[in-house]
Amino acid sequence: MADLAASAPVLTTERLVLRGWRDEDLAPFAALNADPRVMEHFPSTMTREESDAFVDYIGRHFAEHGFGLWAVEAPGFAAFVGFVGLNVPSFHAHFTPCVEVGWRLAVGAWGKGYATEAACAALAYGFDEAGLDEIVSFTVPMNTRSVAVMKRLGMRYDGDFEHPRLPEGHPLQRHVLYRLERAGA
Repeated sequence: MADLAASAPVLTTERLVLRGWRDEDLAPFAALNADPRVMEHFPSTMTREESDAFVDYIGRHFAEHGFGLWAVEAPGFAAFVGFVGLNVPSFHAHFTPCVEVGWRLAVGAWGKGYATEAACAALAYGFDEAGLDEIVSFTVPMNTRSVAVMKRLGMRYDGDFEHPRLPEGHPLQRHVLYRLERAGA
């Protein structure tokens, strides 16, 4: 875990710190991933083992790409509220390969603007430091909170798609896609 904390660049906003993951993040992250309210728009909650394996994946992603899903802390509120960052999806769709911006926050951190604030920092890093020309985001249409964040970020709706990792007819298979291009790209 120490390698991940060292390899992830630290981003700061007015109220938040986006940083590498620490061992003490694992338990609250597992609790967040086991919360049915947080995972409402995913096929299932995650076990502790699945949650820890996801953090391992995040570490490999940072090492490979130089960016990833940062652990987010809100000083004065909580040492860990979830993740926000950039990810390269590993499935095939009409818009891949691509980089997506995404977030997953604990319920206690909802409604405070943290997802938007942290995602703005991640987008700036993606465009300014990683040199990306475009970043996408996607979710199920009924995830109105995340769709609202995408709109606040200035992303534009670019149609629907069937998520290839979900079986035909699954209630969460249909997703909405949003895009944002680097200014001047």
